[in-house]
Amino acid sequence: MPLSTEDALVYLMVVTASSDAGISDRELGLIGGLVRRTPALQGFPPERLADVANACIDAINGAGGLDGVLDLAVAALPVRLHDTAYALAVEVAVVDLQLPQEELRLLEMIRDRLATDRLVTAAIEAAARARMRKLQ
Repeated sequence: MPLSTEDALVYLMVVTASSDAGISDRELGLIGGLVRRTPALQGFPPERLADVANACIDAINGAGGLDGVLDLAVAALPVRLHDTAYALAVEVAVVDLQLPQEELRLLEMIRDRLATDRLVTAAIEAAARARMRKLQ
């Protein structure tokens, strides 16, 4: 069954959060905040977040695995939202102020599947780093 556009965006955020073997409270909080304030997710009811996140995790653990989930999510996204999807994934990846190798590899997989321009993805990554930078 194909995903809705909103579900696909949530799937990519959940996949990113789970890429380092667990979803932190900070990541969950950020995903909830992004669901509430991101214009592309305006039609997504926040009370569905837990169900969609659980369905995503079940799909990752299912027959298609991570590759199947990424393919399903990307197929549900219009091209005009590819940069938005990547930006949401990067936001989730950087919220813990560290990027383990697993998250970096996953972001690369997402970037490749979305076929987003390299300059655009570099700008998204630089902006996320700038937002998360601490004073010391």
